[in-house]
Amino acid sequence: MIGAALILASKSASRQAMLDAAGVAYTSVPANIDERAVEAAFEDVSPAETAEALSVAKAAAVAREHPDALVLGSDSLVSVEGRRFDKPSSREEAGEHLRFFSGRTIELHSAAALVRDDTCHWSGARCARLAVRALSQTFVEHYLDAEWPAIAQTVGCFRFEAMGVQLFDAIEGDQFTVLGMPLLDVLEALREQGAILA
Repeated sequence: MIGAALILASKSASRQAMLDAAGVAYTSVPANIDERAVEAAFEDVSPAETAEALSVAKAAAVAREHPDALVLGSDSLVSVEGRRFDKPSSREEAGEHLRFFSGRTIELHSAAALVRDDTCHWSGARCARLAVRALSQTFVEHYLDAEWPAIAQTVGCFRFEAMGVQLFDAIEGDQFTVLGMPLLDVLEALREQGAILA
């Protein structure tokens, strides 16, 4: 049925902006899960699979509280040369991450899932590769002065729609994946579920 209640299990401003721009009606209800515990349970799988599992877990947590609603969960994971990075817990840690990223390529895995009641109807993930330019210490400090604490809520220590774009000299992958959700796949899944017009 068109107009079925859609809940976004996230408080992410970029994910909300993507749905708003695409004309998708939804309500935002952030999920409250132990992300580190979910990651630990999936430590032997790929970052994409872990991001997908986190998306399902977030959607399922909100779906339990909202019977019959279609819930969209989404998550992103960053890996660089096989090492996973979480959101920075402090400005100092953000600086450490940025210095490690300098001159390397970030693999950003963005995933999403649709859950209703106790059933996952769809999940998927995409990967973007972002080549980080060589970052001077002066630039890193200037960047943190401008972007901290906003980037505390981001994996990869950047907001692509803001000054974070200055970190990169090449990008492979679509803009939506970089912003934190494989939007084209999500829209197709929403059409299949009858949540938006086909």
